[in-house]
Amino acid sequence: MSTDTLARLAEVLEARKNAAADSSYVASLYHKGLNKILEKVGEESVETILAAKDAAISGDCSDLIYETADLWFHSLVMLASLGQHPQAVLDELDRRFGLSGHDEKAARQPSA
Repeated sequence: MSTDTLARLAEVLEARKNAAADSSYVASLYHKGLNKILEKVGEESVETILAAKDAAISGDCSDLIYETADLWFHSLVMLASLGQHPQAVLDELDRRFGLSGHDEKAARQPSA
């Protein structure tokens, strides 16, 4: 996904926050609240996992790509609903680039 695509999606998602619930799918999610958005992220996560398992057997990744797009999309809706732009995630990935995954994990503060 190019940063142009992410920026365009971010603009649309932001605009839908003030739209009538019946004007778009995203607007309806915003009106239903964060719990509904999180439910969709969870649902898409499970569907992505199942598609990956099927792809490992069949060798056909088309459903995996489709479900991953749904997961990413709903994750972007979640971020937008919390006032976050996709650039924040890209910045975090950039920060981690070249850093050992083991080192990055060790540097995290333990949660209370």
